[in-house]
Amino acid sequence: MDNKNYDIKKQILDKIREYDRIIIGRHFRPDGDAVGSTMGLATILRESFPKKEIFVVNEDYSDYVAFLDDDKTVLSDEAYEGALFIAVDTGTVDRLSNKKYTLAKELVKIDHHVDNAPYGDISWVEDWRSSACEMIADLALTFKDELKMTKRAAECLFTGMATDSGRFRFASTSGETMRLAGFLLDFGLDLETIYAHLYLEDFDYYKFQSYIFGQMKITENGVAYVVVTREMQQEWNLSNEQASNVISMLNSIKGSIIWLAFIENPMDDDIRVRLRSRFVTINKLGEKYGGGGHECAAGATVHSMEELQQLVNDADEISRDYKANNTGWM
Repeated sequence: MDNKNYDIKKQILDKIREYDRIIIGRHFRPDGDAVGSTMGLATILRESFPKKEIFVVNEDYSDYVAFLDDDKTVLSDEAYEGALFIAVDTGTVDRLSNKKYTLAKELVKIDHHVDNAPYGDISWVEDWRSSACEMIADLALTFKDELKMTKRAAECLFTGMATDSGRFRFASTSGETMRLAGFLLDFGLDLETIYAHLYLEDFDYYKFQSYIFGQMKITENGVAYVVVTREMQQEWNLSNEQASNVISMLNSIKGSIIWLAFIENPMDDDIRVRLRSRFVTINKLGEKYGGGGHECAAGATVHSMEELQQLVNDADEISRDYKANNTGWM
């Protein structure tokens, strides 16, 4: 439990106590952390304050962690009046899936991304955390006499921590991360089932994976990248999550410290970009192309093949400079 942040956590708990209706939202195209943190927080609050109305309301959902995401509530505009809105795992308001947050009386932000665009009447941001789920677990443990953890909430939070930390391998994983994961595991979680939900794939997806290995490219200075076209998504019947997870197929190439996945949007001309790295910081590169994120995990958007190639060139330059001025990379 991190006591350095006690005051801001106490402010959030006080707001939760104050409101009879609380609406929880997350970013669009949700990942395991976004779903796990919202569902975990909602479960804790429903158990702790049974007389309050607690809702999770979003416009889109995730097939990847559908086993956690069982709340598809739709609320009228009037339901937001006099309510508290808690935005979780969302760095900027424009990324919120639920655009009705402006109708609520007050807005609380709980997030672990770099705070480039602050928002909220209360904002608790810790960009060194592995995940928003880690922060919710910390909140619950800090006030364990009032906030009641359940096995279901622990399952949601552990799942988000595991996915956003790369199964506790990324640099954001700290001793505090592991201590909080242990706190959640003590509720009797079935890890075999959780990891089966997360990582088992249909046989056809493995054939697609072998196809991707034949499509990937690498630059002179070790930037690995691949383009997932609309045609590929249609041919292989890929979900949004499956197309985006191509990035994880590039992360074990020796000498490649930056890797990129470009995913064409089936609905428009935008090309979503997932940026990942070891050792070297790449979130500034994401910001240059309309995105951002963590030091070693970020997102961006490009709008043409020419802009895509420019991003690859910029990444190659970053990789070259890092290798020229640092040792110990692999």
